[in-house]
Amino acid sequence: MSFEVIPAIDLRGGRVVRLRQGDYARETVFADDPLELARRYAAEGAKWLHVVDLDGARAGAFENLAVIESICRLDGLQVQAGGGVRGEGDLRRLYATGVARVVVGSLAVRDPGAIAAWLHDFGPDRLVLALDVRGKAGAWRLAVHGWTEETSATLGTLAAHYAGAGARHVLCTDIARDGTLGGFNLDLYRDLRSHGADFQIQASGGACSLEDIRAVREVGARAVILGRGLLEGNFSLADALRC
Repeated sequence: MSFEVIPAIDLRGGRVVRLRQGDYARETVFADDPLELARRYAAEGAKWLHVVDLDGARAGAFENLAVIESICRLDGLQVQAGGGVRGEGDLRRLYATGVARVVVGSLAVRDPGAIAAWLHDFGPDRLVLALDVRGKAGAWRLAVHGWTEETSATLGTLAAHYAGAGARHVLCTDIARDGTLGGFNLDLYRDLRSHGADFQIQASGGACSLEDIRAVREVGARAVILGRGLLEGNFSLADALRC
């Protein structure tokens, strides 16, 4: 069974940053040149890269598109990218830059009917549905607009809808774990798996060690997104790719 290890590059103001628990006020800048970091990841063996336009996610309009396009031009590296996708025109703009899989977050929560149509029109391998959650009152509640707004939608209901619509790639983050280096919330991925046995789950948020990567693979994730733990040198990309 294949397992993808995908380094993440989060963009804000053209730089590589990480937020803590999605909080824009708690930002750490890791690099001024995202293209150079992407080249390094490719040289170290990455086949995929996860790129997020954090400015776009909050504003609802791409603000780092030129950077994403430059990364897509690198040889041997496929890109999944999102942040600010609000309509089909945005989807097509990202495909036009060379993005292989578009990550759709807020719209996947707000308009699941439209996303079901996209899955049919563009194919399930061209989309990643980002269903990012906070645990509240015994349920996983979905957050939107760069995680700045919580909704009443629950993960179970939305996951069931997308399983029926033929979704394949589902990225899920426990926001409370993101950027904390506290390890993955394994119960979250077990729960998601119960709603969509065919999902190619991408786990994100909290990876601190190689053991975290192995653990989330064992509960059924088919890919892992690596951010702060990789950037801070807790493990090497080469070692992560061997997990």
